[in-house]
Amino acid sequence: MGSGKFTLRLQAAALICITSLMPSVCGQQPQRRSNDKLIAAAREIMTTTRYCALITIDSRGRANARTMDAFAPDDQMIVWLATNPHSRKVAEIRRHPRVTLYYFDRENQAYVTLYGIARLVNDANEKTRHWKEEWKAFYPNREKDYLLIEVRPLKLEVVNTKTGLVGDARTWRSPSVNFKIQQRR
Repeated sequence: MGSGKFTLRLQAAALICITSLMPSVCGQQPQRRSNDKLIAAAREIMTTTRYCALITIDSRGRANARTMDAFAPDDQMIVWLATNPHSRKVAEIRRHPRVTLYYFDRENQAYVTLYGIARLVNDANEKTRHWKEEWKAFYPNREKDYLLIEVRPLKLEVVNTKTGLVGDARTWRSPSVNFKIQQRR
């Protein structure tokens, strides 16, 4: 597929997500919320939405999105994901570690976009801590076939129209939280 068609499809997907929120957003005014309340709202969406999209950038500067079965964010909003170490996303993260996670809850007309820095982790203890039994078929040899991706947050945006957490009426800018760059434990 040519890059023009890919860009059009990506724009169309974004438009579908945005327009699905429109009927409830029209006429609502954004409410000021503390960072703690925004993080709590984001955490709820991220925890109840089983899958998210991991978006990386390839060597040509194009965005690549794929569906991922992420762990719920930890107390610092760090998100863990798993992948095959030979996957395209691993090569893309090595070249460009800034990634985006996108969670969409159609039923509640809510979404979270988490911008962060990804790190590839092949530590046996972390791999044991971040394992789901239903993944056995995907990773028959956990030693070699299983690699973790840790995403440390830089910024998150959250909208939940059912709770009145909406973007600016004029600019549609979503409520957001900026994070300090966190040192690794």
